[in-house]
Amino acid sequence: MRDEFERRVDTLAISGWWTLLIAMGVFLVQWIAYLIITPTERPWVLALWGGGADWSQVRVYWFWFLAGFKIFLAVFAVVLLWLTLWARQLRRQKPGG
Repeated sequence: MRDEFERRVDTLAISGWWTLLIAMGVFLVQWIAYLIITPTERPWVLALWGGGADWSQVRVYWFWFLAGFKIFLAVFAVVLLWLTLWARQLRRQKPGG
């Protein structure tokens, strides 16, 4: 039973790091899009946001989304670090290993 639990914790840590890597890629794409789209002020972006949106509002919301997403990624990375260290500790406590 202990080997099965250890394997599951290790698998969860590995899949979490891959998920974090993919989420960081999404964040990078969002940040590059923010740097490209906001200075040019394309009208189609305001059309996507709806009728009452203006560029100052789009910049503020987009910036705060990026900031919140970065905070989420940081918290997720701390949880994954803890999970990885826990999986390592479980491997070290294995009898005969």
